[in-house]
Amino acid sequence: MSTVSGVAAGLDAETLGMILESIGDFAAQNLPEERLLELDRTHEFPEDAVRGMCGELGVQLLFIPEEYGGMGGGAFDVYRVCELMGGLDLAIATGVLATFLGSDPILFGGTEEQKAKWLGRIAEEGLLMAYGATEPEAGSDLGALRTTATPVDEGGEITGYRINGAKMWISNGGYADLYSVLALAPGGPTWFVMEAGQEGFEPGKPEDKHGIRASNTAALSFEDVFIPVENVVGKVEGQGLVQAQLVFGYTRLMVAAFGLGAGWAAVDRALRYSATRIQGGSPLSRKQGYTHKLIVPHVCRLEAGRAYIEETAFRIDSGEGTLNTEGAIAKYLATEAGNMAADAAIQALGGYGYVREYMVEKIKRDVRITTIYEGTSEIMEMTIARDRWQNHLKTRGQHYHDAAAALETLESASPGVGAGIAALATHALAELLERARVQRLTRHQHVLFKLGEIIAWVEGAGALARRAARVAGGELDDKADRRLAPEALAAASRIFAREAAAKVGGEGIRIAMGADGVTPAERAAFEASLGLAAIHDAQAGLLADADALTTALYQGIED
Repeated sequence: MSTVSGVAAGLDAETLGMILESIGDFAAQNLPEERLLELDRTHEFPEDAVRGMCGELGVQLLFIPEEYGGMGGGAFDVYRVCELMGGLDLAIATGVLATFLGSDPILFGGTEEQKAKWLGRIAEEGLLMAYGATEPEAGSDLGALRTTATPVDEGGEITGYRINGAKMWISNGGYADLYSVLALAPGGPTWFVMEAGQEGFEPGKPEDKHGIRASNTAALSFEDVFIPVENVVGKVEGQGLVQAQLVFGYTRLMVAAFGLGAGWAAVDRALRYSATRIQGGSPLSRKQGYTHKLIVPHVCRLEAGRAYIEETAFRIDSGEGTLNTEGAIAKYLATEAGNMAADAAIQALGGYGYVREYMVEKIKRDVRITTIYEGTSEIMEMTIARDRWQNHLKTRGQHYHDAAAALETLESASPGVGAGIAALATHALAELLERARVQRLTRHQHVLFKLGEIIAWVEGAGALARRAARVAGGELDDKADRRLAPEALAAASRIFAREAAAKVGGEGIRIAMGADGVTPAERAAFEASLGLAAIHDAQAGLLADADALTTALYQGIED
């Protein structure tokens, strides 16, 4: 078993490596780019490939505990597989991994008997599942669901429930063998397991989507659908929302990895293109106007997302709980970075990037969904802001000052990994939150959203600095990605930390003054409390770091 600080963390590196290699080989044989582009064009769900991954390949075993016939992969293993799948094709990844979202209510809320039955069947038979939660009117607000579950009483004994209602935006909705369905029972929201083909159940036609067109997304209709009482997850009504909350940190980490994989897939194409595209007598890869705008910033943002994903995965694997807020930060950072990287890749390829013959156009349409499903970026911002705001209040403003002090210590131990600059950003964040408290700025929803964004960036800078320090010290886990060498990762960390610091300084002043929290007379003192001069000074060396990272990224590509 691989260990992190002595804690068992899922699969060993060799087994994980074999899984990643097998997925890559399967995709090369069954899902070449020509087929992926054709599936996207025809809006066809490749049932053979999706079932092949869950049957022949056995990807589903990674997500199922060993006691139920699976391999017992940890959150870190899931992240690595999801990153690879997202880089191969997000539509296929969504189709395969919808099963694991669908099985999560059983895994986290089912009885031992239910886990053995349903998870055992998924492991043995490679069944596809769908997660039936979202509704036409409720959207992401699971507490507003209208699908009902009416008990069926036979001789004074409840034998089952009649489900009535509708679900929307359900991945695998038209092809699943099993469905987890959230419905309002007399005792409150409750999860039910339903097998396909039940009388009164009808999946709708596939949605005509902007992206991930090769995945199946359909509405579900329930009209007096009978589900036996033994299929109530946990055998108790009213636990549905609690059970749903238990999986958010884990499932949002999966989607974060999707965004990371897709973003890097787009960047890799831009790197290869620019190494051979001659403009003005030299390749685009030699031009700062290209690399420092369309490549470098996105690499740094993706790697900040990776660093936060890895920290969160390690903590989940070590038993710290579901970490819903950390999952939200990881998802926000990585999916926003993936979306921006794909957009930049279209620009990087120019006219070639804009036509459907080239994959970056498809990647951009596909990766957009990662900022929407499993909670939109705006829901992530609100989740982050509300939780970290409570930390600020409970610690009387010390939460982020303490985090900054830890980063300063890290900078002393590992100079040059970006921790010192990240500390500036973190101190500034603490001061911004305190200003928000004094002036009651969080009464404005827009301010909360902006704070959530800034908090994610600042925490991402800290995570990337810590990862750079681990890489520099040879302490990176043996299962981790090693795309960037120590010097390159340290440069990326410094670049991202500068951007995060500038964001908390500039955006902090903007939102505080925009909400009338700082008067013009108070502005100078507020700027001083944020450490704005030090943040500006820390920008020194930015271009040199961008040059160094560019050189590292093109090593092996231009040769």
